[in-house]
Amino acid sequence: MAATDKTQRPFGKVVMAALALHGSLAAPAAQAETAPEHGVIALRYLRYQDQQKVEVKYPNYDGTEPTKFKRITAKSPSVFVQAPIGTDWTVEASAVLDEVSGATPKYYTDVSGATSAPGMSDNRKAGDVRISRHFSRGGVSVGVSHSSEHDYRSTAASIEGRIATPDNNTTFTLGVGHSEDVINPVNKVVVNEAKRSNEVIAGVTHALTANDLVQANITYTDGEGYFTDPYKRNDKRPERRKQGAALARWNHHFAGWDATLRTSYRYYRDSFDISAHTFEGAWVQPVTRWLALTPSLRYHTQSSASFYYDPVMDAAIYPRPIVPQTYMTVDQRMSAFGAITAGLKAEVRYADWTTDIKYERYEQRGDWRSFGKGSPNLDTFSADSVQVGVSRKF
Repeated sequence: MAATDKTQRPFGKVVMAALALHGSLAAPAAQAETAPEHGVIALRYLRYQDQQKVEVKYPNYDGTEPTKFKRITAKSPSVFVQAPIGTDWTVEASAVLDEVSGATPKYYTDVSGATSAPGMSDNRKAGDVRISRHFSRGGVSVGVSHSSEHDYRSTAASIEGRIATPDNNTTFTLGVGHSEDVINPVNKVVVNEAKRSNEVIAGVTHALTANDLVQANITYTDGEGYFTDPYKRNDKRPERRKQGAALARWNHHFAGWDATLRTSYRYYRDSFDISAHTFEGAWVQPVTRWLALTPSLRYHTQSSASFYYDPVMDAAIYPRPIVPQTYMTVDQRMSAFGAITAGLKAEVRYADWTTDIKYERYEQRGDWRSFGKGSPNLDTFSADSVQVGVSRKF
């Protein structure tokens, strides 16, 4: 298994790209949409490592298990290019190579059920291209993306339109996308299984003042096909999944401190009965003319899927449910939990060059859930990631 759930991998990044708020700046002055004045080329490298404490002694433990279980390691170099063509067109393209290795539990967070030695390894190659046409009060963007690894292949396409009010202080956005995935797990549980998803997103961005930028959008995704995780024991999920999300953002620039506060709230709900709340804040603080620091904090809380079942700590039953179910999962990501992510980013700008480094620490626990009780008997899961990058305008 990769560090992310392949059966749930979103394709909406192409559609969502134009809705991102440029949080390091104050709200822009009203102006017509045009291609950027300069092109940009950026190189990035991400290293991700997750692990879990071994605290719960499941019925099949024999006492020789470690106290800490090192799980997935991912290394991801990437390149991004943005190039204006005249004043009316922009082309953007990116490519990434993920190298993933390690082991994951077959059920819950049980070390005894983890991927057998020497573990798994995989490489994912992904890329996308986006072409935008700019008009005096709006624009249209078309994007395609593709990713492949030895057991999973995904292709997506999207189109998005933007239109602004006459004063250019408010922009409305509408986008649609479609993805096609093919799943071929190495254990041959299934062969050439497919998953298809359609997504629509609608949003509005408004400059309240010279220092305040707000945004709201809603997303709806309808997917059908193979959502089951072929590498998880006792895992069978519905072949239809509907997902909805509402996102609100507010950026405020403090002119006296030359700093920007970025805040957001996201509500998520799907047909698996998972509901989630995500709160995030970041403070962008220039320290000198060429150095800026951005500490950030995110809190996520969610309910469990209706077919997730808590472990029954009885050796005669574990890890199966007491009563067989049509749909079932013991995937920790489908449980009820709360999670906190803390990060710090340092960015250095000199002439046409920008260099940055970002560190994030993620920790997930059942008893950190809000708006309800968390799932019991799950070991603490944590992850560390470091991302470095360099970019240049041309």
